[in-house]
Amino acid sequence: MALKDGLRAWKKTFRRLILLAVGFSGLLLYGFPAVRHLEIFIPMGTCPMVPMSLLRDNFTGLLRLWARPEVLTCTSWGAPIIWDGTFDPDVAQQEAIQQNLTIGLTVFAVGRYLEKYLARFLETAEQHFMVGQRVVYYVFTERPSAVPRLSLGPDRQLRVEHVFREPRWQDVSMERMRTLHAALGGRLGREAHFVFCMDVDQYFSGPFGPETLADSVAQLHAWHYHWPRRLLPYERDARSAAALARGEGDFYYHAALFGGSVEALRGLTAHCTRGQQRDRERGLEARWHDESHLNKYFWLYKPAKVLSPEFCWSPEIGPRAEIRRPRLLWAPKEYALVRE
Repeated sequence: MALKDGLRAWKKTFRRLILLAVGFSGLLLYGFPAVRHLEIFIPMGTCPMVPMSLLRDNFTGLLRLWARPEVLTCTSWGAPIIWDGTFDPDVAQQEAIQQNLTIGLTVFAVGRYLEKYLARFLETAEQHFMVGQRVVYYVFTERPSAVPRLSLGPDRQLRVEHVFREPRWQDVSMERMRTLHAALGGRLGREAHFVFCMDVDQYFSGPFGPETLADSVAQLHAWHYHWPRRLLPYERDARSAAALARGEGDFYYHAALFGGSVEALRGLTAHCTRGQQRDRERGLEARWHDESHLNKYFWLYKPAKVLSPEFCWSPEIGPRAEIRRPRLLWAPKEYALVRE
């Protein structure tokens, strides 16, 4: 009898914990600001000591992953997660100079996004993006004549590529992969060794240097990096090419920033373009458009380097002790204005 009573009490407690977890998850998902601050108490995990002490990076040498014990600094497949304090920026700078690299930065500025965001994006990139390196900016827009002409530093160029404006903002987002794939197979791919692809509605606020370079680079999403995997907003419709089943996925990556070598990005953009085309033929559209397909790709083909949320942070979340030095900040989202 005592055993049955104990089992009944345990089941009752377990059900209450499940209800509490579901309720807490709902508060997180539906944006109660006060509750979102509690995310910091969800542990990110820790790196195994042996790989952690030996992990090296092609540009920064031996990484000081132990310097940030409060956050996760490596992945289960041995890739570093780059946080402020885990790398030596001077070592990365010298290594990139010795390799005589050209680094590309692509951005799409279509419709009202051009007037609203592009000038600040480029001006702050000149101050912070790969300073001291050879850089080529690629701006894709339907109005090349409206692109602001900036005074660029030495060894920095701006190229403007014409694209057609899609009728829906979702289509602009999804067609980006097809356009990037073509550009990487053309002049951009011939003149750059590494390329970063970024959204225009953000701006640089701190140094974004060669410590970020790798064959393939993914960005942890600022709003989701503390969430348990079962709550991450992956595409769950099994009919979609972007679908991830329950239990699949590592992190949730932000499509506002990804990068890598030209060859690796050709593979990424080809994969996402094929997946989007397949969905289109079936009358489907992934929940988060190209970002859903990007997350599927990085589940199948693990990134060589992951950037912490410090490299693409949302001020709307507010200050956090673990976000020491944001490099790129989201601009205020005025969707009612720019998506008309």
